[in-house]
Amino acid sequence: MTLREQMLRRKAVPDAAQATSDEQRGGLKRALGAFDLTLLGIGAIIGAGIFVLTGVGAQQAGPALTVSFTLAGVACAMAALCYAEFSTMIPVAGSAYSYAYATLGELIGWIIGWDLVLEYAVGASAVAVGWSGYLARVMAGVGMPLASSLTHAPGSVPGAVVNLPALLVVMVTSAVLYVGIRESARFNALIVAVKLAVVAVVIVVGAWFVRPHNWVPFAPFGIKGISQGAAYIFFAYIGFDAVSTAAEEVVNPSRDLPIGIIGSLAVCTLLYILVAGVLTGMVPYPHIDREAPLASAFVERGLDLVAGLISLGAVAGLTSVLLVLLLGQTRIFFAISRDGLLPAVFSRVHPRFRTPHIPTVITGIAVGAAAALIPIQEIAELANIGTLFAFVLVCAGIWVLRVTSPEIARPFRTPLVPFVPIVGMLFCAYLMASLPPITWIRFFLWMGIGLVIYFSYGRHHSRWVASEEQAGVSVAAR
Repeated sequence: MTLREQMLRRKAVPDAAQATSDEQRGGLKRALGAFDLTLLGIGAIIGAGIFVLTGVGAQQAGPALTVSFTLAGVACAMAALCYAEFSTMIPVAGSAYSYAYATLGELIGWIIGWDLVLEYAVGASAVAVGWSGYLARVMAGVGMPLASSLTHAPGSVPGAVVNLPALLVVMVTSAVLYVGIRESARFNALIVAVKLAVVAVVIVVGAWFVRPHNWVPFAPFGIKGISQGAAYIFFAYIGFDAVSTAAEEVVNPSRDLPIGIIGSLAVCTLLYILVAGVLTGMVPYPHIDREAPLASAFVERGLDLVAGLISLGAVAGLTSVLLVLLLGQTRIFFAISRDGLLPAVFSRVHPRFRTPHIPTVITGIAVGAAAALIPIQEIAELANIGTLFAFVLVCAGIWVLRVTSPEIARPFRTPLVPFVPIVGMLFCAYLMASLPPITWIRFFLWMGIGLVIYFSYGRHHSRWVASEEQAGVSVAAR
């Protein structure tokens, strides 16, 4: 097989969806239902976006932040419909990586897999740092302030040594993921219940303090400000795609995955729009705090108790985001390794817990070290461009597969193809174009590193190429 043939070689959908994940064959344990998946999606989506990024987004879009959330939600909805079709056709770990491999070829599959590593690992590190910041705020509020030297990465503030809370929360979350998906889902469900209650308090109580004159002018920065706001807060929607990474652990993937993906996105989009409206109505947009916008808005109104409750909700919210991002990261490693593009150690399954324990440990150490020792800035843009790029390829993949393989069974069908995939690609490409040039430079550098790994290791160890070559040898021997 030539290099060109290998790079374009697509893993057939029946091969991609084969029962390699069957519990009886030593694969991942199937234990999740539609409700678990919806909560996983909500657990990942409601976090940094609603508790932190609303402040920055308001500085770019003004009161039209509600439109920015709507625009980002529409782009996600188009991609979510495509994810739902893929997830029922190819119900295996790996999410967009597995989908791209089956439709666009091995090289594109690798590129998107490497891109997802960027999205989940970097995003998880950023969330851990944000979690540490909110915890420090909560502890200070109860009269037990944490030492600044132990809550910041070296170089971020004078005298900083290590961000210890960020490291510890990554370690604890990784331990939960290590012992089983069912335990992880229960832990997530508890946290989601807490933060949904907090969001409800923000909306109901905050509505009494909305002043309509704060919404004038509604769009002070015009269409450009709205699109830039949407591109930035897109980080808030990272999560629904992570639902598909757990496909091999779903009891009834053809029914439950579409419900989990689309349901979690719909719930969170509505909540985001309501919270953005309340926030920009409570505080004039130039005065909205960038670091803790919701808590600060209630402090300004003299509602310190509610502000403290919001901070607690933020800690819970960021914990569940971290859980799902780490879950997605380990399952991406598992899927890529099983195809031979990464060392086999990443696809080993624990004999008792039936989880990919080695990538869970490795990911926990790497993400924890980054969160503890590296001052992470502009992380939202970097994670956003990776997510948007993945969405573009997933939308393209649905269109390609409808043309090349119309006969494949599709338990869920994306409506209005090719209209929905095209709109999804255009929306996501538009938001990518709204990101700053430095983000594109970092993205291309990361992709360059990934190509080096593929051409030096992955293409020589590809499981599917090896199986085809063995088949060719067997035929020739006859």
